[in-house]
Amino acid sequence: MNEILNVKEIGISFGSNEVLKSVNFTLYENEVLGIIGPNGAGKTVLLNILCGILSPHKGSIVFEGKSISKQKIAERCRMGFGRTFQVPRPFEKMTVLENIMVGSVFGGGLSEKLAKEKAEEIAAFIGLEDKLLWFAGKLGLLERKRLEIGRALATAPKVLLLDEVGGGLTESEVGSIIDLVKKLKTSGLSIIWIEHIIRTMLEGTDRVLLVANGTDVICGPPTEVMSSRAVREVYMGNEGA
Repeated sequence: MNEILNVKEIGISFGSNEVLKSVNFTLYENEVLGIIGPNGAGKTVLLNILCGILSPHKGSIVFEGKSISKQKIAERCRMGFGRTFQVPRPFEKMTVLENIMVGSVFGGGLSEKLAKEKAEEIAAFIGLEDKLLWFAGKLGLLERKRLEIGRALATAPKVLLLDEVGGGLTESEVGSIIDLVKKLKTSGLSIIWIEHIIRTMLEGTDRVLLVANGTDVICGPPTEVMSSRAVREVYMGNEGA
């Protein structure tokens, strides 16, 4: 496999709190890399660094062979980074169609006509084609999660960053999200997926990376990592936390 993203020795501090000390990993083309770690391990901070919301105090990020460490969030979006957030915050007084179009127009640079066509395609892909004209504020949590993914897809990313898209969902709903992530991979995307739900990591990823104490602890096949001593020690027997 060809690598699409290489992260070396990323570190960041907030005052005296060194959240990330040295995190290293590689993401390959058309791969789903899961990231786990205890609360406060800096997983979301890492995603914010990757998409340009935060600037690391040290380390490097190489995307498609080029350093992007100094690129701002808008530039990274145009280069091919899309992301979701833990708590979906759609434009509630806009329709599903309009929400997705916003990403295509302002993130993808499409005309409104092309953005509408793209939004309809995305809505069908994420399973919201029957709710195109629903106001986003009327959607349930699963539908909001799907829309969150759809808005990220609207920018035509090469790398998709998923931040706990399974959080708060029922077991069957989590299964539908796993199926959607598998579809995303089939479409050719490279994905980094943060999640606390162990099932998502076992069933929906190619490799899993454990981040703890500000560093990358172990990375490998999902079953190997999840059954490792490192995971048991980090979670102290509470792997689902």
